[in-house]
Amino acid sequence: MIRPRRTATSVALTLGAAAALVLGVGAPAAAHVTVSPGEAEQGAYSRVAFRVPNESDTASTVKLEVTLPEDAPVGSVSTLPVPGWTVTVERRPVSPPIEVHGAELTEAVSKLTWTAAEGGGVKPGEFQEFPVSMGPLPEVDTMVFRALQTYSDGNVQRWIEPPVAGGEEPQDPAPVLTLTAAGADGATEPAAAAGEDAGDDRAEGSGASTGLGVAGLVAGLAGLVLGGLAFVRTRRETPAVAAAPTEPKS
Repeated sequence: MIRPRRTATSVALTLGAAAALVLGVGAPAAAHVTVSPGEAEQGAYSRVAFRVPNESDTASTVKLEVTLPEDAPVGSVSTLPVPGWTVTVERRPVSPPIEVHGAELTEAVSKLTWTAAEGGGVKPGEFQEFPVSMGPLPEVDTMVFRALQTYSDGNVQRWIEPPVAGGEEPQDPAPVLTLTAAGADGATEPAAAAGEDAGDDRAEGSGASTGLGVAGLVAGLAGLVLGGLAFVRTRRETPAVAAAPTEPKS
């Protein structure tokens, strides 16, 4: 009677650990400054966010400087307010001018700097996103943004190394936005752009559904195993009933 009980407990613990392992596995968070999403369309306007994780155990991130690529100027760049932070925008002349909605612009944004309020910043173990809207995006394959991350202890992390084609990721990689060519079918592109957020939601929903399906499968297997063990234990604990003797007929 004790042995089946121990067996059931062992099986339950094993399956619980397996479920935790399956459901707990996820992609590790990037330890460097990145741009999200990592892909956009040439010639379009896109909202991206510079994601800044804090790698220090004792200091806060108090400043982020992002330099836009000189070889890929953008005509329109606007920032979304981030509570506890102020942003400054630097511009530079461009030649030839950039055409935006029929107008020629002779200047382009060259650098964005976010500075935390006194006593604020990205604390250890936290991350912060800095949203930016920009466009029309240039007709290039990638936009490489150089980023400087300053900590409250004076340490500066320089995320400035461009990617190497076919090589390993640099030690201090710069945020990279990959640009894809505009679709040939103009009728389908607006719908795709409008549904970008919905697509992200569907992807997240699909991931959640997969996780719930795995959890259900593990729970079902656990139920079957424990049910079988309980049945065996009941059979062992239930005494056999002897057949009642029959009286001889007179």
